[in-house]
Amino acid sequence: MFIVLNKEKIYTYVISIVTVVMLFGIANILYVGEHSKKQEIESSQEVANNQKRKLPIYNVETKEKKIAFTINCAWSADDIDTILEALKRQNVKITFFIVGEWADKNPEAVKKIYEEGHEIGSHSDTHPHVNNLSYEKNQKQILDSVERIKKITGEEIKLYRAPYGEYNDTVIEAAEKAGYYCIQWSLDTLDYEGLTGKEMWKRIENKLQNGDIILSHNGTKHTADSIEMLIKNIKEKGYEVVKVSDIIYKENYIINNNGTQQRK
Repeated sequence: MFIVLNKEKIYTYVISIVTVVMLFGIANILYVGEHSKKQEIESSQEVANNQKRKLPIYNVETKEKKIAFTINCAWSADDIDTILEALKRQNVKITFFIVGEWADKNPEAVKKIYEEGHEIGSHSDTHPHVNNLSYEKNQKQILDSVERIKKITGEEIKLYRAPYGEYNDTVIEAAEKAGYYCIQWSLDTLDYEGLTGKEMWKRIENKLQNGDIILSHNGTKHTADSIEMLIKNIKEKGYEVVKVSDIIYKENYIINNNGTQQRK
């Protein structure tokens, strides 16, 4: 049996074969391209995971029932005496993060805080948005504030809290390279929103844990008339209210992805 092929049939067969080959080639190119893209995405994700973002200390992993209470000082100083009297009645020492310009305007308040035995940390010099600043300008904010405060107290400062709770790698590196521990917070009283003492306590009451760092501010509507109640309630929960330097580790530590400082 013979198959008779004319030129037209041969041409049709050739076209069909070429078409099939081309389709296979296109499919293979698409597969390779998609596979390569997937590998690129996976590689980028792996790089991102390996490049861990720097974090400040939000809280501390500890078995000790200690909680650090902190006050940021950037506004008026009218309530400082009332706050210090309340702290004295409760027999506790806490940490005040002070803006350099505030210290210059209120040297007597800074002196009283220091003489009462409370800890002082830097809260920048002019309270700027530090994420917008260069490495050099971030360091200048810290060092200038420290210099202002040191002129009043004569003491060195080792703690730094950035304004507005802002931070990035540049902010943290600037502080760490200058020898300062970057301190954030794990519990916020929201006193700056005008909350009453009862409302502040309701916010934090059921969240208290060992090694927490609590944020508050002077110059607010209710901090001065609420701080004694807050501290008394924290103590009644079985916690000791302390300064930040009483709970953080000074060496041989890591900060995990949640901002918790842990022993190595």
